Amino acid sequence: MNMMNIIVDSWAWIEYFAGTKYGAIVKEYLEKHVCFTPNIVLLEIAGKYAREGFSEKEILKRILFIIKKTEIIEFTYEDAVKASFCYLELREHARKLGLKKKPGIADGLLLALARRYNAKILTGDEHFREITEVIFIKAIKSNYNK
Repeated sequence: MNMMNIIVDSWAWIEYFAGTKYGAIVKEYLEKHVCFTPNIVLLEIAGKYAREGFSEKEILKRILFIIKKTEIIEFTYEDAVKASFCYLELREHARKLGLKKKPGIADGLLLALARRYNAKILTGDEHFREITEVIFIKAIKSNYNK
């Protein structure tokens, strides 16, 4: 497996922290590639765990783990403009796939950042399925036996 630039999205981090078979695949990528986490993903992660009743201390522990394992990237105003068009692209893609759940603007940002960093987005979110810049975790076979 050649070294790649990987953008780890919220879905992938959630699977990682849950210790699922998909999380094991995320772990493999974290160990073998140059990995980035956009700062907006930190907000998505914190928000999800706050809604689920996690303590501030536990959420911070996970955020600090992400910061330690990956390079945190911030977006520029140029990225924001590109992200708006990527968002529209993903919405159209989701419509073609017949998905009820639509991608969010943060997903557009991830796609824009993947293009800027010549990276692949590591995810299992259905609206990213079949996108060139994506490694769709659900399609990967793992050695993980749980």
